[in-house]
Amino acid sequence: MPEALKLRIPTLAIVGRPNVGKSTLFNRLIGARRAIVGDEPGITRDRIYGETTWQGQRLRVVDTGGIIPNDKQLIPAEIFRQARVALEEAAAIVLVVDARTELAAPDMELARLLQRTGKPLFLAVNKVDSTKQEAEAENFRTLGIHRLFPVSAEHGTGTAELLEAVLHVVSPRPEQPEPPAEEAEAAEADFAEEPQPPEEPEPRETKVAIIGHPNVGKSTLLNALTGTSRAIVSPIAGTTRDAVDEILEKDGKQYRFIDTAGIRRKGKTHLMAEKLSVVMARKHLEAADVALLVIDATEGVNALDATIGGYAHESGRSVIIVVNKWDLLTTARSGDGDRPPADRQIYENQVRRALKFLDYAPIVFVSASEGKNLDRLFESLEVVAAERRKRISTAQMNRFIESVDFERAAVPYRQKVRVFYMTQPQVAPPTFILFTDKDVKLHFSYERFLENQIRKAFGFIGTPIWIKNRARRKVELGPKKEKKRR
Repeated sequence: MPEALKLRIPTLAIVGRPNVGKSTLFNRLIGARRAIVGDEPGITRDRIYGETTWQGQRLRVVDTGGIIPNDKQLIPAEIFRQARVALEEAAAIVLVVDARTELAAPDMELARLLQRTGKPLFLAVNKVDSTKQEAEAENFRTLGIHRLFPVSAEHGTGTAELLEAVLHVVSPRPEQPEPPAEEAEAAEADFAEEPQPPEEPEPRETKVAIIGHPNVGKSTLLNALTGTSRAIVSPIAGTTRDAVDEILEKDGKQYRFIDTAGIRRKGKTHLMAEKLSVVMARKHLEAADVALLVIDATEGVNALDATIGGYAHESGRSVIIVVNKWDLLTTARSGDGDRPPADRQIYENQVRRALKFLDYAPIVFVSASEGKNLDRLFESLEVVAAERRKRISTAQMNRFIESVDFERAAVPYRQKVRVFYMTQPQVAPPTFILFTDKDVKLHFSYERFLENQIRKAFGFIGTPIWIKNRARRKVELGPKKEKKRR
C-alpha cells in the first residue's frame, strides 16, 4: 500500500499524581515489567513507552511521572514538561487516582487541565480490591470525568474493560483523510498498474545502551544524539531511574538509544528505587548490542568505571568508550595561563592503562552539552555494529590457523593443545570454536594470544571475542573380525 494509507498506532497516555499506581497499570497493560514499581513516591520521571495488542488492535502506551502542576522545583517541573509532551502526542488519556485516598486538590486541578485538552479522557480508579471499594469508587465522579473504571492494576481486574473502552473510542486511523470512493478506486488501479520496486528489507535495529556511573552526562548525551529533550537532565546525581529509549534513523541505519540509570556501588544504593534502577540498567545493558561507556573527562577513569566496563565486556556487548565533557579540559582552559589544555593522546593512554581489558574498544572524545564530535561517535558506532556481526568462513579460519605460530604462546606444557581446525558458529559477539586434541580449558595466555592474532588478521573492532575449546573425538571402530584358520 502507499505510505499515505498506512495506519498509525494510537497512543494512550497514563497520567496522575505521584504514587497512585500509574507504572503498575502501565506494566499490566503492556504485559511486561518495563517500568520500575515501588512504594516510594516519584519513582518514574521520564516518559516510558510500550506497546500492547488487544483483540487484534495495537495500542501504544506511555507512562509518565507523577504530576504536581504547581511545583516549581527542578525535577517536578521537568516531569510536568515530559508529561505535557506525552499529552500532546496522545490520542486518549487515562487519569489514574487512588481509591484508598480522599480526593485531593492536585487531582481536581489535573482533571480540569486534562479536560481542556479536548481529548477522550478516562478515569481509572486504581487499587479497588473489594466490592465495597468498587462502590466507593463512584465518589470520584465529582471530577467530572464520565468514563470511570474501577481497576486493580496489581491484580489485573478491570483493565480489560478499560482497554476495550479506549480502543472503542480511539481506533487506528489513516494518516491522511481517505479520498472519495471513485478517486480511491482510480488511484488503486493506477497504483496496481505501476511497476513496483522490490521491497527492501527493514534495516536491522542496533540497540545502544548508554552506561556509566551517575552524573557523567548520559542523559545529555542521549538528548544530543537524538536531537530531542527525551530525558530529564539535571545536576542532581541519579536523576534517571527508568531506562529511557529513543529510536533514530541515520544514513539508512536504525539505532535505538537506551539511557540507563547511573550504576552505583552496592553499598551506595539505599532507596529501593535506586537498587531496582541499577538492576534494570544491567538488564537493559545485557539486551543491547553496543554499550557506550561514558566517562567524565574531569574525573578520569575510576574503579567504578572499570567495574561498569567489566559488566559490558563479560556480557559480550560491543563497547565504545566515550570521554564526555572534553571541552572542560580544552576550550575552557584556553584563556587560563596556569592550566594548559589537556593533551588528547596522553589522556587516551591513561584511559587505556586503566581499562586494559577494553583494549579493543575505540575511544571518542565528545562534549554532549555542546554537541561536539558527535559525528565521530556515529562513525564509530556504525563500524562497531558492523564488526559485531562479521562472520569469517571456516576456509578462511583454517588458512589463518596454518599461518599462526602457536609456539610463541607462553603456555604451560600440560595445557598445550594441538589445533586441528577452527570455525565461527556465531556472531554478536563473534564466537570461535577450536577443535583440538585435548578436552581442557584453554589457558588464559593462550586464549589472549589467539584473540590478538584474530584481531590482527580480521579486525573485530570494538567487540569482545569468545573462544571455546572442543576436543575432536576419535571415531570408534567396531571389534576386529577374527580370521578363520584353515
